[in-house]
Amino acid sequence: MIGKIMLRSTAALGAIAMSTTPVFAGTGETLLKRLHEKGILTDEEYNELLAEEAAEAEATPAPAVAVQGGEVDTGLLVKRTQSGIGFEVGPATIQFAGSVNGFYVHDNPDTPSATTPVVGGIASVGTKNSSAVRNGLLPGFLTVSVSTQQAGWDINAFFGLYPGINSAAWGTLGANNGGQPTALATSGIDARQTYMSFGRANFGTVKLGRDIGLFGSDAILNDITLLSSGSPGGNVAPANTTLGRIGSGYIYTDFQPQITYTSPKLGGFQAAVGVFQPLSSLTGPAQANSEPGFQGKLTYDGQFGGVGAHLWASGITQKHDMLTGGDYTGRGLDMGAKVTAGPIAVTGYYYTAKGLGTTVLGLFDTDAQGNPRSSDGFYVQGLATFGKFAVGGSYGESSLDFANPADALANPDLVKTNSSYVGQVRYSLTSWVTLIGEYIHSKAEAHSGNEAESDALAMGGILFF
Repeated sequence: MIGKIMLRSTAALGAIAMSTTPVFAGTGETLLKRLHEKGILTDEEYNELLAEEAAEAEATPAPAVAVQGGEVDTGLLVKRTQSGIGFEVGPATIQFAGSVNGFYVHDNPDTPSATTPVVGGIASVGTKNSSAVRNGLLPGFLTVSVSTQQAGWDINAFFGLYPGINSAAWGTLGANNGGQPTALATSGIDARQTYMSFGRANFGTVKLGRDIGLFGSDAILNDITLLSSGSPGGNVAPANTTLGRIGSGYIYTDFQPQITYTSPKLGGFQAAVGVFQPLSSLTGPAQANSEPGFQGKLTYDGQFGGVGAHLWASGITQKHDMLTGGDYTGRGLDMGAKVTAGPIAVTGYYYTAKGLGTTVLGLFDTDAQGNPRSSDGFYVQGLATFGKFAVGGSYGESSLDFANPADALANPDLVKTNSSYVGQVRYSLTSWVTLIGEYIHSKAEAHSGNEAESDALAMGGILFF
């Protein structure tokens, strides 16, 4: 027993010394032999401790060994990344990003006497104002990226979770259902991103999984209401997000299952094309679609004498097979430009579609018989940044036509045009935190002549890390 205690004490001292002196193989075995020769250890103790030493040596990984050139062969190296929040574990880089936001939104319907609603209208109607503490167009989010390089390929796995701060009334749309502002309710987590990708600099990138679509994606990503509120939508029982400019300038791109290829950049140009999970209509006849959807996008980024330009055009097409027989094809094209000169950024966007609907893909895209409706829309905006302050404004419209005269007779109160204009002030409190104040006027007009208007004020902030 005395021999074991002495050995453990010697081992502990050796562990401390390892930080300043090199470790030589066989040190423990030599020490045991010396103690045995001096009679401190019996034959039984010597053999027992020798066996324990051998077992521990097999279970303990080899310590770091300095090699020529100053590099260290550790087998598994953990260190922080050079930028962002993350770390490197051996050959893999793990990075985190996220956002949190919250706004006080007060919405005031201007037409409380409207007796007939505008079907598909974005403006609030009713007899009373409403107040809410809620998310803006973005919910919160936490994303995790795991990337590495293997056999010359850049490989990435990506996960995105989007929790809102408001309680959700769970239903067919999950966390994107309407709100439920009652005690003991909970907010939802929208797991809208999960994909893998692989690529090379001269090959491009292939993505497989769920991510933002191609058609309409640049419209929302360049919209100033992305960081704020825009049109509130249902402010009495707020859901995870507001509408922003969705439905009053563009159709929401959505996050969709896809297999997408993106080319390398060539002279400022870059192309992407993808095969997408076919989406069923939200309001049209029941469907069982036999063919996938297709989307594509072309972008250009360039500088012209100190003026920066980002240009884009994208398209979408999908065949819809109705259970009652027959089919129709939803198609859409869009184009846009963002021009930046010094502190001023100006953006313009336009889309045209048939069989896509309005506001979101598949909403009011056809009549009851599956005859497709045409739609179009646009928005213009400007943003001026002076130090930590920025001032911006935008206006946009989305319009929807009847499929035919029979459609007009059956649905006279269907929305004809949704529009809104926005005034916005920003202040960058820190590199992470931006405070935002915004005024929004929303208007909905039906083909029948019904109208609804509302004015909203939003004040809050958003954080990115």
